[in-house]
Amino acid sequence: MKNTVLKFGGYGLILGAVIFGLALTFGNSLSYSAQEIIGYGSIVASLSFVFFGIKHYRDKVNDGKVSFGKALLLGLLISAFVGLGVGLIDYLYTTVINPDFAQEYLAKTLESYETMYSGEELAAKKAELTKQMEDYGGSGFMAALMFMTVVLIGLIISIISALILQRK
Repeated sequence: MKNTVLKFGGYGLILGAVIFGLALTFGNSLSYSAQEIIGYGSIVASLSFVFFGIKHYRDKVNDGKVSFGKALLLGLLISAFVGLGVGLIDYLYTTVINPDFAQEYLAKTLESYETMYSGEELAAKKAELTKQMEDYGGSGFMAALMFMTVVLIGLIISIISALILQRK
């Protein structure tokens, strides 16, 4: 099981880091909505190794059998590797490549709020977002949040894969 997790988790880590890094670096001209879609797409593509890792373990390592619990555990461990890759790239991006990302995001979002809200509602939304960015805008927190997001999406993919691939 360890070799399968290292192999497929490593593949997912590399793919996640490369695709997510490219999306962050070269997606600057895109809107934040488009960047978000590309980011989630890269996460899901990287997490495809969950399915392939469980299938490999079942077919090549464990004589065609894998329980739901073992498949779920394999999937979560592979997801953690992918999350590590995406989290590391996110941290590098927000500390080295674009250290002003949080301020740029805040400015763009506040600008978009002006077209969606007005009056007191606009002021309340601006104050709320500004407070959130002050509280949570650090690179370490953002990287940890990306890690947790990837693992949560990986949990869903792991459950689906385990249900499909389990054999007793």
